[in-house]
Amino acid sequence: MNNSEQARQKQAIALRYDQQTQQAPKVVAKGSGYVAEQILATAAQHAVPVYKDTALASLLMAVELDKEIPPELYQVVAEVLAYIYRVDRRFVGSKG
Repeated sequence: MNNSEQARQKQAIALRYDQQTQQAPKVVAKGSGYVAEQILATAAQHAVPVYKDTALASLLMAVELDKEIPPELYQVVAEVLAYIYRVDRRFVGSKG
């Protein structure tokens, strides 16, 4: 596979964040191609909202597994988490 094929390959990153026990979100899963598809399938199975941003995904792929995101990404990841929180609240609200 050449560099342009790798660049087009789907990537997925899963973050976990618990405000009470963590200072910043951690990368708990990441991968491309088949692994990315499995991460997305697992998210769908568990009704976990997915946020698509290829530039952010590329940056997060550089973060080691089980490591907190770097401070340079705090702002953009906070915006993503806020978006997901809003989507999740709407979804839960529409079920009741």
